[in-house]
Amino acid sequence: MSGTPQSPAAQGSQGNGIPRVLVATTALLSFISFWRAAAIVLNDLASSAYYAGGEAEGYIGKAAPWFILGIMLFSYAVRAIYVESCSMFVRGGVYRVVKEALGGSLAKFSVSALMFDYILTGPISGVSAGQYIVGLFNETSDYIRLGIHIAPNFGAATFAILCTLYFWWYNIKGVHESSQKAMRIMQITTVMVVILIGWCVYTIMLRHPSLPPFPSPKNLRLEPNAMGWLYGVHFAHFAALIAIFVGLGHSVLAMSGEESLAQVYREIEHPKLPNLKKTGLVIFIYSLVFTSLVSFFAVMIIPDAQRQNFLENLIGGLAMNLEGPFLLRLVFHGFVVVVGTLILAGAVNTAIVGSNGVLNRVSEDGVLADWFRQPHRRFGTTYRIIWIIAGLQILTIIISRGDVTFLANLYAFGVIWSFAMKGLAVLVLRYTHPGDREYRVPLNFHLFGVEIPLGLSLITLTLLGIAVINLFTKPQATIAGVTFSIFLFIVFTVSEKVTHRARGSVAHVEMDQFHLATEGVLTPEAVGARPGNILVPVSNIHALYHLGNVLDRVKPGRRDVVVLHVRLLRRQASGEYDLDAEQLFGSIEQQLFSQALAIAEKRGKSIRLAVVASNELWDAILRAATALQSSTIVLGHSPKEPTEEQARHIGDAWEKLPDPKPQFNLEIHLPNGDKVYKVLGPHAPNLTANEVNLLHRLWLRFSESAAPMELHHHDVVHFALEEVMKELDEGQEEALLARLKAHLESNAKKKPPN
Repeated sequence: MSGTPQSPAAQGSQGNGIPRVLVATTALLSFISFWRAAAIVLNDLASSAYYAGGEAEGYIGKAAPWFILGIMLFSYAVRAIYVESCSMFVRGGVYRVVKEALGGSLAKFSVSALMFDYILTGPISGVSAGQYIVGLFNETSDYIRLGIHIAPNFGAATFAILCTLYFWWYNIKGVHESSQKAMRIMQITTVMVVILIGWCVYTIMLRHPSLPPFPSPKNLRLEPNAMGWLYGVHFAHFAALIAIFVGLGHSVLAMSGEESLAQVYREIEHPKLPNLKKTGLVIFIYSLVFTSLVSFFAVMIIPDAQRQNFLENLIGGLAMNLEGPFLLRLVFHGFVVVVGTLILAGAVNTAIVGSNGVLNRVSEDGVLADWFRQPHRRFGTTYRIIWIIAGLQILTIIISRGDVTFLANLYAFGVIWSFAMKGLAVLVLRYTHPGDREYRVPLNFHLFGVEIPLGLSLITLTLLGIAVINLFTKPQATIAGVTFSIFLFIVFTVSEKVTHRARGSVAHVEMDQFHLATEGVLTPEAVGARPGNILVPVSNIHALYHLGNVLDRVKPGRRDVVVLHVRLLRRQASGEYDLDAEQLFGSIEQQLFSQALAIAEKRGKSIRLAVVASNELWDAILRAATALQSSTIVLGHSPKEPTEEQARHIGDAWEKLPDPKPQFNLEIHLPNGDKVYKVLGPHAPNLTANEVNLLHRLWLRFSESAAPMELHHHDVVHFALEEVMKELDEGQEEALLARLKAHLESNAKKKPPN
């Protein structure tokens, strides 16, 4: 960015009048254990267990469980590609990396296929959850003789649309998903899986059913719906090989969600690569056991005549065909539906978050116009992108009419081509970036000094083989997927040319230009601020009133004001890649800081500007304040939650800081001019006049009786606190808590209404 407007409001301008922005290249990340990382991935991956087995059997018959098992075993090899790509940690994002490896056209195609994947993830997950809910309702209605039935497809589509609308608003507000929530969902899911497996084993021991037929060509039901455009074509000696690839192609949905592993890599704690491998192993074992066993148990336990009615509700059908009382099976069916709704609805949210992340990255890389990233006036989120994603997903649900099979066909296109392009890119990067890696896909040898990545090549060829076969066996998916990808490819191409032309002109002359100074970490010296400064985090160009309030009261030369923008690194499809400084500071950040400078110049005050990247907002603000030795943090009111809840969140983040924890004064400013003051860290409480009087009365009452020993007011407080602690140690916490709640309720009644 260039230009030389004089800006006295920004300090540290390198002597040329251009405001200086410090971009910290070391992201202030909050890290999670490999168990939590595995939980996040499994929340996405485990959702496929609810529909993959039934969809595969609908095409290739009773031998489908063997192909599901084969896909789950092959998924461990595919996961190795993601581990290698994560170990490279190339800067720039998925578009730049694939562009460097395969060229601009294939880069845009890979992003288009990935977007097709994400656009379909939401509808298929929502509709599948709806099928389970409607199935449970109809079973319950029959049991209690209610006589009401809901059409499965209509009910499923309605639920999926409502679910999409809920998460549309959820993302418009910018509510962040926590790893703790993912962990809890997987703990509940594990309980369900253990009960299901145990009950299925018990049922098998009583009934002694046979295993599904082995997947030899004669046992495969390769009818027109399974073969598509290949039906009637004779492949001579390659018939068996083609049959295997057809079966794998119809089962590939079982490993959808693998890309989530790259999304969480950034957040995995040290040592990163060993923990990433552990994460991959946990995911492999869990998904292998859950997804493959569900398919085997369904074929072995559900009678053939009934199973065709449960292909879109496979685990529900399995629950209702176990040995045991009908009421007990119905209750367990309800538990299965609750767990499935949690996982599948979470996948709807993941689809919106992932799509938003991909399109934001594409916009950062200059492929999409900055118009798409314009923030919401109230919430500061990229609402235009979220609107487009949710609109496309709802349109897809309406077109599908709640048919999971139709959605599964389309979804498979995006899944397999995303995997294939990923494998091809990593293979090409072996030669274009032949440097050392922390990890390489196994089976590598050298011939005449040239590396031959046999393992990586075989995995990539298998993925490409399945992808090509699917082009012919899934005609609807091919037409829809190719049409969507070509359309998005054209949009990307045209938008990229328009954006580059606009950025190369003087279109942004009305905004300040900034000099980007990169530093590894934030320090007072790097920013140009003295210790004891005021830190003012900003995120929304339409909500900078708290910065104005600070500048109104601060006296020049007394305390420095640091304006901080936290660039949130959401989980997305290219989590293994980092951002360059120019990507961290794009046109949206330029507009934000230009407005901040205008506010400062209007008041004749100076500010310092800094940008950091993080995956947790409150943690990043506190760690930035610690690094800058700030004394006060001033926040604007969050429209997403009440002020007290906002203060509680930042208080919880403060508790997680490493020792010694610094103390901060916290101010939360409201748009109407009101302010809330808090202190982060141990501090003397602000006692009301009634509380001071009560303490004094107790002191007067005890001081005479305690004579000749000297009693102070703080002795009374200390004694009271120790008595409370003693009651807790004696196991009276429940009674003590009841008294405390009664005290709080009494105080609340005394307060005058607002």
